[in-house]
Amino acid sequence: MRTAFKCRAYPTPEQASVLNRTFGCVRVVWNRTLAARCAHWHAERKSTSYAETDRALTEMKKLPDLAFLNEVSSVPLQQTLRHQHSAMTAFFARRSRYPRYKSRHARQCASYTRSAFRMRNGQLSLGKTPGTLAFVWSWPKVDVTALAPTMVTVSRDPDGRWFVTFAVDIEAPPAPEPTGQTVGVDLGLTDFAVLSTAERVPHPRHMERRERRLKRYQRMMARKRKGSNNRDKAKRKAARAHSRVRDARRDFLHKTSTNLVRRFDAIAVEDLAVANMVRNRRLAKAISRTGWAEFRQMLTYKAHRDRRTVAVVDRWYPSSKTCSACGHLHAQLSLGTRRWTCPSCGTRHDRDVNAAMNIAVAAGLVETINACGADVRHEGPPSVPSAVNQEPQPARLGIPRL
Repeated sequence: MRTAFKCRAYPTPEQASVLNRTFGCVRVVWNRTLAARCAHWHAERKSTSYAETDRALTEMKKLPDLAFLNEVSSVPLQQTLRHQHSAMTAFFARRSRYPRYKSRHARQCASYTRSAFRMRNGQLSLGKTPGTLAFVWSWPKVDVTALAPTMVTVSRDPDGRWFVTFAVDIEAPPAPEPTGQTVGVDLGLTDFAVLSTAERVPHPRHMERRERRLKRYQRMMARKRKGSNNRDKAKRKAARAHSRVRDARRDFLHKTSTNLVRRFDAIAVEDLAVANMVRNRRLAKAISRTGWAEFRQMLTYKAHRDRRTVAVVDRWYPSSKTCSACGHLHAQLSLGTRRWTCPSCGTRHDRDVNAAMNIAVAAGLVETINACGADVRHEGPPSVPSAVNQEPQPARLGIPRL
């Protein structure tokens, strides 16, 4: 299996100059190639192959105004074409959105394959970059001197921090012992997650705790003259504040997803359409701060690595409105109602716990009187078979009430 190790890098001023120039060349090649793809599509309604972009890069280097492309390593430029070709393939396959143009103010990166870097005794050397790149190794259980990466990616965040990522092919780790436990997870805004075991994961609210300082940095940046050094300093402060929020949120998501994968053999989650949910102008800000999509991605790849199962329930399944005891559908349930009583059986429900229990039932992980296991897909091996037969309701005398 392939994994990645990302750690902080500390280039010298000379190395930073070369890498910044490489980032600029990567950005130029990406933007020009993407513009040529768009023009070719609108003119002839034909897609551009990787071979055509490769030939265009060769002609691009011969232009007098683009002669600086020959001053950096050619491998990151070739990798840029490969990444863009993969992005276009995913777009036409409806797996992702259309690729965007790269900005000099966003995160910058350049990828080097084995022909453009050398890793010996834990020392990293990049093509056409003087000296060895200093980095801090953060995994004491992994011997960095025995590391044999297949690709190295150097990146710089908007706040000025440098990182280096090593892509390594390793043997799959042994699967942990099965726990025999299953769980349904209901993601929300009041609590980040509520489990079918009635456990609650409180929302850390990282953005709310740092929002006041972030607003102050943004006001300071708005008062500075564009293009000045003071504006660049204020911009780095604002970017650093955003980075602290992002790092804290990512750390929380990693810990929460790892805890669930280690405790449960099968995990059921709801297929939330986050891109559609943020269109609600009242909840868009709160939803964007939660990181549901990133949590789902972490949960999926960690479950696949540890031979666990992630079952995804259809987004239209009324998990909050369905009684987990008798299966009655309570259609008139507003979003502000946190507790409700089933009019059919009289069971008192907590909205989030009831939804988590129904999600586990709909995924076929547990059995109850209203288990049907419909509209469920499973991610990663091994798969859990869903229930397909629904138990009949007990017969009652009299005229049935709808």
